[in-house]
Amino acid sequence: MSLADTRTRLLEDTTLTGRAFSEAWTKAVDDWLTDRFVAATESPDRAGMALVAVGGYGRGDMAPGSDLDLLLLHRAKLPPGEVAQRIWYPIWDEGLKLGHSVRTESEALTLAAEDLDTATSLLTVRHLAGDPDLTSSLAAAAVEKWRKRAKKNLATLRESVAARQARKGEVAYLLEPDLKEGRGGLRDIHALRWAEIGRPVLDAGDHTALSEAEEVLFNARVELHRITGRNGDRLTLDQQDAVGEALGMDADALMAALSSAASTVAWIADETWDRVGVATSSGPSLLGWRSRERAPGLVVRSGQVHLEASVDPTVNPDLVLETANLAAAKRSRIARDSLLRLAERGVTPEVGQGWSPKTRQLMVELLGHGHDAVAVIEALDHVGLWERFIPEWAGVRNRPQRNAYHRFTVDRHLLETAANAVAFTDKVARPDLLLFGALFHDIGKGVPGDHTVEGMALIDEIGPRLGYDAEDTAVLRDMVRHHLLLPDVAVRRDLSDAATITAVADAVGDRGRLELLAALTEADSLATGPAAWGRWKADLVGELVRRVDHHLAGGDLSVLVTEEFPDQRQRELLAAGKVAVRAEGDELELVAPDRPGLFARVAGVLALHGLDVLTADATAEDAMALERFRVTSKFSSMVAWDRVETDLMLALDSRLAIEARLAARVATYSQGATPVGLAPASIRFDDGASRVATVVEISAPDRIGLLYRVLRAFTELDLDVRVAKVQTLGETVIDTFYVTHRDGSLVDGPAFRAELERALEHAVS
Repeated sequence: MSLADTRTRLLEDTTLTGRAFSEAWTKAVDDWLTDRFVAATESPDRAGMALVAVGGYGRGDMAPGSDLDLLLLHRAKLPPGEVAQRIWYPIWDEGLKLGHSVRTESEALTLAAEDLDTATSLLTVRHLAGDPDLTSSLAAAAVEKWRKRAKKNLATLRESVAARQARKGEVAYLLEPDLKEGRGGLRDIHALRWAEIGRPVLDAGDHTALSEAEEVLFNARVELHRITGRNGDRLTLDQQDAVGEALGMDADALMAALSSAASTVAWIADETWDRVGVATSSGPSLLGWRSRERAPGLVVRSGQVHLEASVDPTVNPDLVLETANLAAAKRSRIARDSLLRLAERGVTPEVGQGWSPKTRQLMVELLGHGHDAVAVIEALDHVGLWERFIPEWAGVRNRPQRNAYHRFTVDRHLLETAANAVAFTDKVARPDLLLFGALFHDIGKGVPGDHTVEGMALIDEIGPRLGYDAEDTAVLRDMVRHHLLLPDVAVRRDLSDAATITAVADAVGDRGRLELLAALTEADSLATGPAAWGRWKADLVGELVRRVDHHLAGGDLSVLVTEEFPDQRQRELLAAGKVAVRAEGDELELVAPDRPGLFARVAGVLALHGLDVLTADATAEDAMALERFRVTSKFSSMVAWDRVETDLMLALDSRLAIEARLAARVATYSQGATPVGLAPASIRFDDGASRVATVVEISAPDRIGLLYRVLRAFTELDLDVRVAKVQTLGETVIDTFYVTHRDGSLVDGPAFRAELERALEHAVS
């Protein structure tokens, strides 16, 4: 049986998952390569030549898509070129990826002295065939050279790890992690073991913890390769269900397990490389920092916060937070032995016991350190200290958010939101409530049910525990209740409609809550992901806040300066009665004779050119229509408006087959099945959102030409679209339309609404 056939057979055996597959595949490759060596040399133990596995293959870490890293080792003056070809070519013929080299021991060691990747690959050499003395000599010499240059090698390795982590991001907290190269991934485990060979850097318990985490990460990597059929290590959203199923769990359980494993690896790695950095530093010795008055019993030495030996953690109830604050302020880590002392003996508030004012103030100070506090809090959480302050954290720890909108797990998202909120603490009257509101706004995601409703119930317990009275607790509860209010209304409702402003004002209640919610909105959005915040959304939220604040202050909405639509220039264009197109930046403005389906035609042309509509406004006067679109391109930051205008003129003249062209575009850019984790399409009528139009809100998986088809449905039923608010959140579009009958009346008849709903359901299907 060929090696490719063996690989296929092993892949089809779904009982061989993770490490079991790796062991079976490694043995099959070993046996096959041994046969190739014998055939190439006509000897199983050819003197002066050895076939050696290095790197991942040397470790025996063989996922389905792993490369074969091989070294043909030989003594000087022995010409191995023909032998190498007899081994390499059959591997290529099998369709396997090969990393290969032919070197003497001296050549390999010389290159290793200059190249980190070569040096580390030689730390895991494994004999396959030929002269075993050659392999054992190289293995011993590589380790000896590595240890002799340990200080330099570990410093270089530390820099390499930091650079790689910065490029690849987190494994523990990202929606779609890189299982191998990300921070907390398999490569971090390898790097720690390489460092350990150079000099002991790991604590006794680290070896077991790393091995357990490695099994979780490696098993997922094997199944990822099996499912995708390629050597890729980023576990994307659409692959997580299948990988989880292969490992006997659902996707949420898989991602939680990966997050937990990666958190362990990252914590050990961070602490280890911190100590390595101190040990390999050529700078002056750090004598330390201490302040008997500000932080008695604590000293910052060699970049870490230490508890002095004389300190009794059982005496000071605020020592944990004092230590954490010092670490965040000095941008340092809490030394491992000190952190463990705090975990074992430190005093934290008893469950059900209210915090003292000092404890609450120390927590506010810790959160106030912003992003410098995140790593410190994660260290507290790793040893169980954070949960002793906030028991509800257990529900959100490592909890995935499996949608393309969020980029972090729930726990990391909350910490990032709190860190972002620090930038707004000087803009609100109660910065403490802002920071706690940011920290707890999604805390309800840790329990089943609607996360907003559950979060409000949890705040009723958390607020008093923090030492807040009923009024402040009510503010925190309202921050949880309304943390999505401003962004949702800003992008889905007509901000010029007084009904929109009064509804938000009634929900918020007062200006103090409004300023807290405005700050929370931006902090939360920035922590969510790139699609959640931008200039367009910031402008809309800012305008909404301005109007609501004016209303809450007792002002008359009619006196607010606002953008007039249509303005004087646009009215003149309407009065001229001629077709006019103005396209600039991200905005298209069209004046044309009014007729049914005009709005849909324009939307269709935009879709043909890969343009997503962000907002749209329309009006008509004296048989002329004015339409304004704000768009974003799927393919480029610059819109090719000349091409758009050409097709637009054809469409207005009924000389462009929009429906057929869109069908062809869909076929060319087939989107396949609906991505996992997306809610089904929904259609909702909001009768309280406007007094002058019926508001229809549509949520549906994004599809090419979706807006065109929806607008066609409105046209078919002879409805006018007064305002369209369109946004795309990841793979989901949420479109809101203010519609009326042609005579301006509301769409309120139950039979007609049912027919409209039927038409819209067909349009989004």
